[in-house]
This record gives sequence, structure tokens and C-alpha cells, in this order.
Amino acid sequence: MFNVIRRPVAPASLATRRSYSEPDVVKALKEDFFDKCYICETKDPMSLNVEHFDAHQGSEEKKYEWRNLFYACARCNNFKRHHYNDLLDCTSEDTDVLRLIRHAPPITPWSPNVVIEAKSDDPKTVSTTNLIFRIFNESDTGNKVVTSTYLRKRVYKRYAKFLEYINIFIDDDSIREEKDVALAHLKNLMDKGQEYSAFLRWAVLDSPELLELLGDSIN
Repeated sequence: MFNVIRRPVAPASLATRRSYSEPDVVKALKEDFFDKCYICETKDPMSLNVEHFDAHQGSEEKKYEWRNLFYACARCNNFKRHHYNDLLDCTSEDTDVLRLIRHAPPITPWSPNVVIEAKSDDPKTVSTTNLIFRIFNESDTGNKVVTSTYLRKRVYKRYAKFLEYINIFIDDDSIREEKDVALAHLKNLMDKGQEYSAFLRWAVLDSPELLELLGDSIN
């Protein structure tokens, strides 16, 4: 998960209460959430939902409240729906959602699961961890087997790119310029706008050596 700085002024169309998914709303959410699903961190989702963080269940106020609208892929929204109404709020300045939930990347493209671990016993942290774990690992239907496997493979590809730059940086045969470029790429991968950023940043948080090298780039 990643923290989001939501623009303070709501898109104008919300005042009309015609729809919570007008073009200006989607555009604002896309920009504020780095064009990533706030739950699984898939970038540029093909199937997008304007998601209600607190399920509106018929409430007009919740339905059109700007602070209650989040950017999510359809798959994650289908998992969450009204069943998870007690999640960590990634738009809260008081909540470091990255460090509250450990994401361990898959070590091969065929890893049967990924580790999603709560670092606090706070109920919202536990609930959010449970949801993210299900999204990446649940396989109780044929559809979920396919989609969760595909999702883990996408995460692995990002992690493999991270390892590629690590290997260049530590290789004694790499010239100084190659090491500098690799380090610049590694620092860029620490940005919360990167796809599956929590997995890449936790690879650093779990390693004292990498944390010393890249910790200042984790935003």
C-alpha cells in the first residue's frame, strides 16, 4: 500500500450529484493515486472502479463525498465491496500504510503465494492485511487461480527489474557509469508512484545494507 496526498478541492461535477464517476472525478483520482489501484497497486488498470472507501449503502452523502472516493481496479473492488469497511486510509497523513503492512515479493514467477504481514495488531491494519493477502493469494475458484497467479507474476517482473539493477550495482565488472545509472534506477523504484511499490520498498526495508543505500529515496 502507498500513501496518497488527495487534492483538497473536490472535482466540480460532484456538487451536481449526478454521478460520482464523471470524467473530472476519474481524472483527479487517476492523478492523485498515480494511476494505481490503491489496494493491489496495479498501474493503469484496464477495468477501473471509482470505489467508495466507506460503502455508501444508499447514503447520498457518502456516495458523492470526495474524501470517500478512491481509485481501484474492478477485481480489488469486487473483493472489498461492503465487506471491508474498516481499512487503513492511505490518504491519511497520520497513517504510514507502507510500514504497517509488510509485502514480501515472490522469489520466482511461479511462487504459489506472497507474504502479506501485519506489523501491528490494530484492527484496521489486520483487516487491510487480510484483504491484500486474499487479493494476491486466494485461489478457491478457477477464476481466482488464474488472476492471482497472473498478479503475482506481474509483481515478480517488477522485482526482477529491481534485482537486475542491484546486480549491476554490486558487480565488480560494472564500470562506474553503469553503477551510477543502476543506483539512479534503484532510487527511482523507491518512489511510491511505481507499480507494486510496497513490494520493492519492503525488499529494502528488510535489508540493512539496502536501507542504508536507498532509505532516503523511500517517500
